[in-house]
Amino acid sequence: MKAILRSGFLALAIMALAVPANAGPFEDGLAAVERGDYSTALRHWRSLAEKGDARGQVLLGLMYRDGQGVAQDDAEAARWLRMAAEQGLAEAQYPLGFIYANGQGVSQDFAEAAKWYRNAAEQGHAGAQHNLGVLYNDGQGVPEDDAEAAKWFRKAAEQGIAEAQFNFGNMTADGRGVPEDFAEAVKWYRKAAEQGYAEAQNGLGGMYADGAGVPQNNVLASMWFNLSAAQGDEIARKNRELVASDMTPDQIAEAQRLAREWMETHQ
Repeated sequence: MKAILRSGFLALAIMALAVPANAGPFEDGLAAVERGDYSTALRHWRSLAEKGDARGQVLLGLMYRDGQGVAQDDAEAARWLRMAAEQGLAEAQYPLGFIYANGQGVSQDFAEAAKWYRNAAEQGHAGAQHNLGVLYNDGQGVPEDDAEAAKWFRKAAEQGIAEAQFNFGNMTADGRGVPEDFAEAVKWYRKAAEQGYAEAQNGLGGMYADGAGVPQNNVLASMWFNLSAAQGDEIARKNRELVASDMTPDQIAEAQRLAREWMETHQ
């Protein structure tokens, strides 16, 4: 499993940091972003960052990271994010952990990544919880530890992170770090699958195909394989072909109809 930083991270950080307040440089920067004027936002947030304001530092760092309103510069991104992270801001600790995990503007250092992910995870940051689970799962920067991986995946899964829901589903299906429990695996696969996560859709299809944690049902298995395959998952495509060999033409048509209906209601 790879640590994943979701797209639109600047927008997520802004939502997390924004609080009702009187007009000032931070709020002026928010208004500029809403207009798509990143250069003006950069000016306002730089003035805050240079005065030691952690919110300004994290947003300035993320603008350098993404090249918004300024030339993209990983080293500058890391410098400003570290300043905010050292002030205890989870919204800075999380991307700083990602920067160290991937060696962006700094030397790759999984132990340093784990440190910053943990700091953010312990504050309840769902993305950091998921990525800390990945490090424990893979034994990168920390000793490999299934129980710790499962613990952090579950925390992130409970906050609605689809990747974490899928990963925790895998842990429960395999009995790694937690007792084997197919019904529990189905529950978490379904949560991620309903968010459109292709690997979880394939996993849920597999549970229906095998009758693991749910009554065996080739039509529902094929439905979920169809949805995953439609997103380019080759394993799901192969699984769909395998289960189709035990289905009638009417059952195959029904699975296709259910998949179409699901897509129409989950646009």
